[in-house]
Amino acid sequence: MIVTVTLNPALQVRYETRQVMLGTRNEVSGVHYRTGGRGLAVARVLHTFGHEVVAAGLAGGASGEVIREDLARAGVPAQFTPISGESRRVLEVTDFSDGSVTSFSEPAPYITTEELGRLAADYRSLLTDASAAVLCGSLPAGLPDETYGSLASYASDAGVPVVLDAGGSALWHAVTRRPALVIPEPADAADPQALVASGAGAAAVVSDGGVSVVTRDRTWTATVTGEQLIAASRDALVAGFVPGTVLGWSWPETIAHALALAVSSGPAGDVDLEVYERLLTCVTVQSEQT
Repeated sequence: MIVTVTLNPALQVRYETRQVMLGTRNEVSGVHYRTGGRGLAVARVLHTFGHEVVAAGLAGGASGEVIREDLARAGVPAQFTPISGESRRVLEVTDFSDGSVTSFSEPAPYITTEELGRLAADYRSLLTDASAAVLCGSLPAGLPDETYGSLASYASDAGVPVVLDAGGSALWHAVTRRPALVIPEPADAADPQALVASGAGAAAVVSDGGVSVVTRDRTWTATVTGEQLIAASRDALVAGFVPGTVLGWSWPETIAHALALAVSSGPAGDVDLEVYERLLTCVTVQSEQT
């Protein structure tokens, strides 16, 4: 079982309107709800490929209930630690007159020390049957920067490999706990060798042209002929690295799967499996000594 952890999930609410006019009443023609948060998106993609997965993390209030319900409809099991605060919402308004999208993101709920303690206990219980743990995204208010480091240590103690997708202080605190793979945010991706030197088994860096993975002795670079990796595909890319970590694939196999999956993923995170199969044969992986 693969455990994905999302500490700052969101309920994405999308309004559709014929035209957005400021300072007046706007009629909404359609309303759509979908779970947001990188770990939840990763769980969806893994479920699509038939992996046994459970979405864990923190959720509360009416938004938290809708998040649980949406995951259940998608067939993704969820075991969230409940919080007293309301899970944040991200409101997106689509203006059909010009196709523009305006978004409003609510602040994250404050997490208490007691809630963090319950999260740790729930997470360690899930690790008993876990084959991998995927730690993704930003930290909500109230959680210390070393939170991912603690979760990575719990997984290490249980013999469970960790894939970490984070940035800033949360990333650098956790990298010393020897995660199997880290995927840094762009601001932390300038020196992937430093992440490996600090303790990561490998570091994956994303660019418009493809993906590079740095290990202690080699750098692997993958591209897809005639394609570019778009920002909306990052969730699928993270999910693509997980099976190789769990099943012990070679780096060329792992990177090819992750890159083909990322490029075949749409803006909403849905994967076109036919496109994936086609692109898998178009991935070129090269390596050189680090």
